[in-house]
Amino acid sequence: MPNSQEIRRSIAEKWQENISKYGNLFSSENLSGTSPPSVFIGSYNYPQVFVGPLVPPIHGDTQILDSPEKWSGKSLEEIVNFRLSLVRGIQKLSIHTTEGRFIENLQELSMSSKPSDSEITFDKSPSSNISLDGESIPFGPSGIIKNAKFSGTSSVRTIEKVFYDNDLKAQDAVVQLYNSGIDISKIQKCFSIGMMGQHRKLVPTKWSITATDDIITKSLIEKIVEYPLIDSCRVFSFSHLGNYFSVILFPHRWIYEFTEAWFSGESLGFGSDSEDARGIDHPPETAGAYFAAKLGVLEYLEKNQIQSGVIIFREIRPEYSIPVGVWQVREGIRHAMSQVPIFADSLDDSINLAVAHLSISKVEWLSHGKIFDLLRQKTLSDFF
Repeated sequence: MPNSQEIRRSIAEKWQENISKYGNLFSSENLSGTSPPSVFIGSYNYPQVFVGPLVPPIHGDTQILDSPEKWSGKSLEEIVNFRLSLVRGIQKLSIHTTEGRFIENLQELSMSSKPSDSEITFDKSPSSNISLDGESIPFGPSGIIKNAKFSGTSSVRTIEKVFYDNDLKAQDAVVQLYNSGIDISKIQKCFSIGMMGQHRKLVPTKWSITATDDIITKSLIEKIVEYPLIDSCRVFSFSHLGNYFSVILFPHRWIYEFTEAWFSGESLGFGSDSEDARGIDHPPETAGAYFAAKLGVLEYLEKNQIQSGVIIFREIRPEYSIPVGVWQVREGIRHAMSQVPIFADSLDDSINLAVAHLSISKVEWLSHGKIFDLLRQKTLSDFF
């Protein structure tokens, strides 16, 4: 198993190959390519933010470059190189700028059902510098846009309908699109570029991702709390990209805990958050992963019209050397819930099964969780 430095070195070498392959990109103020389609809004200097399209220096079917739902089975190196191949064209705008030719072009791009040919002119050639520090999500080159033209866009009708409905609340728009089968990653882009709600504004991409997950999970909880309880414990597991997930469902009204652990040198780091049907009343320390994981398991409960208590363990191993976003938590849990579960006689047996393929002990997981405080009628000692 390669270590973190080896993985980052391999990715950096491949990036140098790309620079050689598309060398003219970094000596030119013009970029011609096909956007997946995709847009990005930064959070730096909020409420004045950098806004623009993501465009690779290639033409054709580029959907795979920014479609997390299609990345199942891809390696970390492949996914990072997808991200690095997208050039960010940016303009600095107020978050309240939701009209005007530039934004309207980006909104048309965001609602397009297929990749869109793009012609970008920059103030100066984009920088080819990248950062693979293991701490932040990697991005490709970026440059200030002078002009941008897009062609071949074809609007998704359900998104277009939401866009032109100025009386529809943003939360209702998100749920409506989700229920119509639109990919979550596309809903997030539309939410980010100010296409929904009665009082519209631009939302930084990383915030829109969590906001969209949160809105959808709340709508799903409203449904599942009316469903009957499961009658036995079920354990699901899945691993990808150096992330190992175990999901426990047990007979109880809706209650949820997400605990993650990561390796930091010789020590372990932990984060844990939990809620009951009233929801979480503070920003979770596990951040967007909390909502992404919750969405994945709620989809299973809603599909099967059942209700349960939920415990999720996420073990982040050193081979996950470059973070690629909370989408991989959502997709990891979705894949876990598509597996055939192992049935157990008790919550204690379920926990034993859940930690069996993890390298961190049961004692460690339970000592950092909070769900037993919520269960009230049991104490930690009841599970040993």
